[in-house]
Amino acid sequence: MEEAVAAGRVTINGRTARIGQSAMPGDRVKLNGRLVNLRFSGRLPRVLLYHKPEGEIVSRDDPQRRPNVFTALPRLSGSRWVAVGRLDFNTGGLLLFTTSGELANRLMHPRYELTREYAVRVLGELPPETRQRLLQGVELADGPARFSTLEEAGGDGVNRWYRVSLAEGRNREVRRLFEAAGVAVSRLMRVRYGPFVLPPRLRRGQVMELDEKDVRRLLADFGMAEDTPRTKRAS
Repeated sequence: MEEAVAAGRVTINGRTARIGQSAMPGDRVKLNGRLVNLRFSGRLPRVLLYHKPEGEIVSRDDPQRRPNVFTALPRLSGSRWVAVGRLDFNTGGLLLFTTSGELANRLMHPRYELTREYAVRVLGELPPETRQRLLQGVELADGPARFSTLEEAGGDGVNRWYRVSLAEGRNREVRRLFEAAGVAVSRLMRVRYGPFVLPPRLRRGQVMELDEKDVRRLLADFGMAEDTPRTKRAS
């Protein structure tokens, strides 16, 4: 279905569907002009925390057939896991998944300004002027960007670790910011996404599911009442 949406062959109420868009009860969804019969569930959505290892891609379709994150997730019947944002192939750390397209969209929407925090290993110590530049702003190909915070986090020998945070999730933004400042990143790991922190006991390749109490709290925080009909994604 993802390919059909990307190709513009899916419509919702007469309008071309977008990747990640959700359909609600009463919506008319068509694939190649034919009406699709959607099924909706009144159950709470499921939410997973996954410790992504480096060397996995956040996609089900990869021409290079590289390992993907979805193979490590619990199997579902009648729904599918939606990734909340992405981490590139060489980046590890915290990645969120949910069965609710609407919740995923809210967790990614810029208006909520959810902080993403990363542990970054670089070669050598950052001079004060470089730190200041990264905090004040650097011009990237897709516009200016900057870190909200940048703090030292130790290191051995010539390798130094830093903790950085930002409130948006553009493609490879952390790496591109350092590259624009002339600094090479040797390792990158996401340790926080909004209210979620990578649990120390969650090892690489493992998943942890939120319990119903935490899911209900999350829905309330993002203005999604429990009795709101659960949506089905168009992709």
